[in-house]
Amino acid sequence: MLRGVENHSLPRAAAFFDLDKTVIAKSSTLTFSKSFYQGGLINRRAALRTAYAQFVFLAGGLDHDQMERMRQYLSAMCRGWNVQQVKEIVAETLHDLIDPIIYDEAASLIEKHHTAGRDVVIVSTSGAEVVEPIGELLGADRVVATRMVVGDDGCFTGEVEYYAYGPTKAEAVRELAVSEGYDLDRCYAYSDSATDLPMLQAVGHPHAVNPDRALRREAVARGWPVMEFARPVRLKQRLPGFSVPPRPALVAAAAVGAAAATAGLVWYASRRRGITAS
Repeated sequence: MLRGVENHSLPRAAAFFDLDKTVIAKSSTLTFSKSFYQGGLINRRAALRTAYAQFVFLAGGLDHDQMERMRQYLSAMCRGWNVQQVKEIVAETLHDLIDPIIYDEAASLIEKHHTAGRDVVIVSTSGAEVVEPIGELLGADRVVATRMVVGDDGCFTGEVEYYAYGPTKAEAVRELAVSEGYDLDRCYAYSDSATDLPMLQAVGHPHAVNPDRALRREAVARGWPVMEFARPVRLKQRLPGFSVPPRPALVAAAAVGAAAATAGLVWYASRRRGITAS
């Protein structure tokens, strides 16, 4: 059931949010590296490497090639991890690690979209085991996130089942529009990275948030709003009596079709060969 005052005679709409450096001030995946180290999932060297990656990410973001190397590194690193253990570590440390780095401006936007009767969808390249609890913390209606293959032993195989990145995000948005009845012309999208241009172009109201240089250029050229988020504030501090809505975040990644994953994989392969995707 939709919340707020949106005219129910009109088609439904949604607001699609990238997560890292758009809703939260850091990389969601890398933020948990210390917890994974303390939980015995990674060694000290890996913890230091992820700390350095976090620094690079905060300093200027990661371009496509750096993102691809990071994906390969993280996929290899998590091979053999017990999925249930990962979920338990995230659940135990979620409020301590994520709550303090949620942008006040993003939390306010999420509230405004809900008040207007729009669904809120988190669309993130980070893994579902991390993104889904964050989506629930934020009161999101749906989540699209990268999904790793899980073996019969309940452990990650190191293979990627679905990679929510680049054009794959846009395909997920379009498929959700069909399944949920969203009118994309009335939908909003927010991101900090030029790699999310396909997702931003898919909606009628794209916004650049803390944009990297490439996205800032595109936003200015296209006349898109450019927003600067700079106030991480704990949810309970910014809104006394705040409580997360009782509805859990719905996982949309499982609903996106093979076409989205295939489009993304083709694009990544072409980029790695130095060919511009059509």
